[in-house]
Amino acid sequence: MNLKTLITLGFVAMLALLLAIGGYAYYTVHRLDRSSRNVLKENFYSVELGQRMQRALDQMEVDPNAPGGLPRLRQSLTREAGNITEKGEKEVVDSLTQGQADFQRLLDAGAPPAARAPTLELLRRQTYRMVALNTAALTRKNELANQNATQAGRYLLAFIAISFLLGLMFVLSVPEAAVNPLRKLTTSLEHATDNNFTSTIPVEGGSEFGRVATAFNRMLVQLQEYRSSTMAELITARNRTASIVSGLDEGLLLLDEHRHIILANPMACALLGLPAEQLVGQPAAAVAEGNDLLREILRPLQVDAARRGQAVADAPLLRIAQQGEEVFYRLAVQELVSYNDALKKNEFVGQIVTLRNVSDFKKLDQVKSNFLATVSHELKTPLSSINLNTKLLQDERLPADERQRITGFIRQETQRLQRMVAELLDISRLDAGAGIQLDAKPTNLADVVGFATATVQPQLDDKNLRLDLQLAPDLPAARADVEKTTWVLINLLANAIRYSPLGETLTVRAAPAGSFVQVSVRDRGPGIAAEHHERIFQRFAQLPDKTGYRGGSGLGLSIAREFITTQGGRLWVESELGSGSTFHFTLPVAS
Repeated sequence: MNLKTLITLGFVAMLALLLAIGGYAYYTVHRLDRSSRNVLKENFYSVELGQRMQRALDQMEVDPNAPGGLPRLRQSLTREAGNITEKGEKEVVDSLTQGQADFQRLLDAGAPPAARAPTLELLRRQTYRMVALNTAALTRKNELANQNATQAGRYLLAFIAISFLLGLMFVLSVPEAAVNPLRKLTTSLEHATDNNFTSTIPVEGGSEFGRVATAFNRMLVQLQEYRSSTMAELITARNRTASIVSGLDEGLLLLDEHRHIILANPMACALLGLPAEQLVGQPAAAVAEGNDLLREILRPLQVDAARRGQAVADAPLLRIAQQGEEVFYRLAVQELVSYNDALKKNEFVGQIVTLRNVSDFKKLDQVKSNFLATVSHELKTPLSSINLNTKLLQDERLPADERQRITGFIRQETQRLQRMVAELLDISRLDAGAGIQLDAKPTNLADVVGFATATVQPQLDDKNLRLDLQLAPDLPAARADVEKTTWVLINLLANAIRYSPLGETLTVRAAPAGSFVQVSVRDRGPGIAAEHHERIFQRFAQLPDKTGYRGGSGLGLSIAREFITTQGGRLWVESELGSGSTFHFTLPVAS
């Protein structure tokens, strides 16, 4: 018999035994469980209904019309009528139904408690009888279930014992049948490791081991011929190197000393737009004549070896369009040298040219430049205004009311600077992992709206803007940090004022939204294109409008979203070009 067949039969037998034991155990448990469920569903439920009826009868002695009296008795009796399971239980239920009807007639006739007492006592006796019937049934069925469980346990133990004996037989026979041929193979392998390739394995039958023995004997014959060969090692090393090169996320070209392409990984082929068959083995200069990117790659390599490193370092980033986006790659060249034992010196044997994707670094550099430019602009404007107004204050001829107005301008610009510095500090704390410290508590958002609108009222007056407050009368309290929520609303109002035309109306709305409270700020400004709805919440985002105004530092909305998200809410915008913008944020309702 084949070794595979023998092992398969052993496992099949073991699996069959396990399935049989498991199936019988499952059937037994399922039967006991179904029996116990029926008991709970039928008799135990009737006992529970009887207890309810007894409590209702107790209440009927005091006040029959109370919710826990006659109505509860009638309800429980109706349910019991639909759960009759025992012999004689129907007669008891019918008697209870008749007694309940008699009691209802006495009650309707205005009979005194003394006249109703016999009927009430009859109802109580019949209720006790119903409970007793179901209690006895519970006891009987429980004893029957215990007997079934004991019998099932005995059968299961006997089945387990038989299965154990059969399994033990397979455990002792099948491994021995599998291991014995392996011992012979191990002995031959030990001889082979001692360079004795003449110790073959006897071929016995046509089993798997017989085929293994035939193949092993043939291998011993060939092993002597390939003993001194390192072909396998060379192939393994080559395949490993090819796998590494193919898996690189950088474009890689390998050139020989004559600038012929001897290797191009998949990324390089994709960047050049040419298959490997059109690159490998071809002169790089010839391929570059019809490929602009390869021509740019080879340009720094045209100089002499002494200046080649500097030329590569000074080469500009290569811009490649991929999927409609401009991607930046940096060129790197590694000279390959090999030591010539005959000439006793190093010789140039080729170059490795790599293209590394540095788009992320380029974007970070651009963000840094934009940020520095924005901060410089934002700092320069208020500082220039403060400087000019300070010079005006030095003029003693200036009227008092004009001095007061100029002082207000200086205070306004100073607050603008303070707000920008506060935003930068918040961002630095978030980047440092300090997190946002919240003091969340039940908050009246109407007070938050009132304080925020009062804060920006001077800005509204400067642009002659009207404020339309729409606060729901049933506005619930929100669980929020008052300071940070007020900061968010002031920031949204300041943005709305900044982009609103003169004389327009700003709308502030607050209303419940399920388990949240939603606050909205709507302006009549130029609006925001749909593709920028998420970008404006990124740090340092700048969306120039038609007038060229670049907005603030690009941090306000980013910080605002952090504040709202940390409080368990959400901040988003709804806007279209030319239709104004509406910023919404939600906060959870205070429990």
